[in-house]
Amino acid sequence: MLKSLSLLVACFLMGCVSSSDAFQQQASLGRGINLGNSLEAPVEGAWGPKITDEDLVRLKKAGFNSVRIPTRWSAHALKVAPYTIDPAFMARVDHVVQVALAQGLVVVLNAHHYQEIDEAPAEHRERLAMMWHQIATHFADFPESLQFEIYNEPNTQHTAEAWNLTLAAALQEIRKTNPTRAVHIGGVEWNKIGTLKDLKLPPEDRHIIAQIHYYAPFHFTHQNASWVKGSTAWNGTKWDGTEADKEAVRRDFKAAADWSQKEQRPVFMGEFGTSAGVADMDAGLLNPWTAFIASEAPRYHLTWAYWEYQANFGIWDPKAQQWREPLKATLLGDN
Repeated sequence: MLKSLSLLVACFLMGCVSSSDAFQQQASLGRGINLGNSLEAPVEGAWGPKITDEDLVRLKKAGFNSVRIPTRWSAHALKVAPYTIDPAFMARVDHVVQVALAQGLVVVLNAHHYQEIDEAPAEHRERLAMMWHQIATHFADFPESLQFEIYNEPNTQHTAEAWNLTLAAALQEIRKTNPTRAVHIGGVEWNKIGTLKDLKLPPEDRHIIAQIHYYAPFHFTHQNASWVKGSTAWNGTKWDGTEADKEAVRRDFKAAADWSQKEQRPVFMGEFGTSAGVADMDAGLLNPWTAFIASEAPRYHLTWAYWEYQANFGIWDPKAQQWREPLKATLLGDN
């Protein structure tokens, strides 16, 4: 409790978000970055560098407002009730969150890569809910600049009907200890904009932020992505930023904005980016798609988090220990 109290005092002194209004919480996310391929790996370090305190200092100094922390809780919890999360892993996540908050970064902490629940939602629904019971209880005294995200990109057997049951079960556990904390919830089919309409959210809960991910056109953003079957055939795909190209993006963003206005709920673009297979990224050149997405999204009241920090899509080169320019410049408005 003393540790949490100290964190609250420090956060107050640094001007952390204190309002429970979901639109203000969404706005506070500003320009964010995903700490991908770290705590979401089966074991941190298996897919790339571990998150260091220096990373978080660097991100804040560069001008990012928030970090999204993909976290594979399912790899660190018992498979049978009460589904206890490994205390050492909880402590590790706690440390990363605290360092980020101490830097003045808003944090979105999620559950990521729980593939079993996408294949068999009914069998794993209780486990996810009980993991969130533990996570929410642990972080209950943290400032409101820590936000939760129930689950990343529900897909496959996680149909809209199944996902609505899953999110309701997890949200119920979160609200027992965190009644006004901002909670992110995306639609099925990998947080697709078009599935926002299928979400069944409790109308009385006004502390929810809807989350979308954006990688369209997929053959451009994921060309030569090693984890996508057949992606090498897309090599050389271009996005030239023609008026037709831009209008396709605007239509998508308008659909998200229209849903937001109708439902009176804010929307956060939790992921967007292009893989290292994109020629412009390899050449270290400004990618026109990334520049357009980053600049156009705010016109539709979308705050965002780029995917990601230091892996395949990364803005930071961990080997060279330097920023990838001008990607950093276009994301942070420095160009």
